[in-house]
Amino acid sequence: MYGLSVLAFAVLAVAAPAPQRNRGGNRNGGGNGGGQQRATAQQQAAQVPGGISQAQDGSTIVDDTVNINGLPIRFKVSAPADQFMANTNIPGAAATAASNGTMGVNVLLHGDGGQSFFDFPNQNVQANTMGVVLLAPDPNLFWGGGQGLERTDGVEHAQAVSDFVTQALPQMVAFDPNAVVFSGVSGGSLLMSGFFIPSQMANFPNSAVELNCGALPPQVDFVNGAQVLSQTKIHYQSTQNELASLQQSIPQAVAAYESAAAQAGLSTNEINQLQTVDNTPQGGHCEFDGRDFVDGVQVMLSSYASVMQGGDGTVQGIGAPSNGQVRNGVVGNENLRFGAAPRRRALDGERMTVMRWAAEVAGN
Repeated sequence: MYGLSVLAFAVLAVAAPAPQRNRGGNRNGGGNGGGQQRATAQQQAAQVPGGISQAQDGSTIVDDTVNINGLPIRFKVSAPADQFMANTNIPGAAATAASNGTMGVNVLLHGDGGQSFFDFPNQNVQANTMGVVLLAPDPNLFWGGGQGLERTDGVEHAQAVSDFVTQALPQMVAFDPNAVVFSGVSGGSLLMSGFFIPSQMANFPNSAVELNCGALPPQVDFVNGAQVLSQTKIHYQSTQNELASLQQSIPQAVAAYESAAAQAGLSTNEINQLQTVDNTPQGGHCEFDGRDFVDGVQVMLSSYASVMQGGDGTVQGIGAPSNGQVRNGVVGNENLRFGAAPRRRALDGERMTVMRWAAEVAGN
């Protein structure tokens, strides 16, 4: 029995149907600002209203919170209105428990500070796949809790993500449980690679995980490791001027997962088909377009199907000197070459936190 609260969609307020757009434009920076905050990031996020709104492609976005194993999991689901369960009272909802969902789901875990939760870069339907993003149940909005590469709540958070997808999500929207894929951004990628893939991916056969600007070697034992490693596509995407700590942990993760796959009996060709890596673009942390965190993350998520769902591996808008092709097999490409990390984020004091959305809260 899972600790799931009742989903009370009937009381959701219908928000103005203006499309949700990425916040932050081309502004650089982020973080917590210069002063001491009176409220935690989680408390500030609670001031941002949820409800129902419209995605950029016209899909319906539902923003609500459900209790999973004692943890408050705020989520956004973006899908055609008729795919939501009729008993949610969402306008246009038409699915029932007997509905055989045909759409896939791309579940995104944001980076430290929650920026990509509010941007929702996977909100548009892509390759018949709806978008879902989850907000970390942590005062700092860190997936896995802790700080830096130490994710002290990784086990609990990975379990909560898995239980949300398998237990709560089917109560609100019709989807194909055999077509669930995942995305991570920065700290969300640490939770995915360090904890979720080894401990929970057996629940999601033939899945895929895009690890953007962050990765850890497995921090827990694999569950059905041979099955997971033979069926799961993993792509690591970084940049030339990545944060110093991630310049170390990403290659370590690449080598660890490659080694685990080889030990599971996969051939070099099979490993290179399933596990790929790229850090060609010149840019800082998550600046895949060569300029900006928010826009860079959007570049990768807009080309998700091309990289992870049977496309040719080309990312439109990725920064120079990349030619756009990012699917390079990990065997022979384990030793990624990086440039200098940003000075303002040296290893002894670097921060992965991006919270541009908080400026809007403060301005209200």
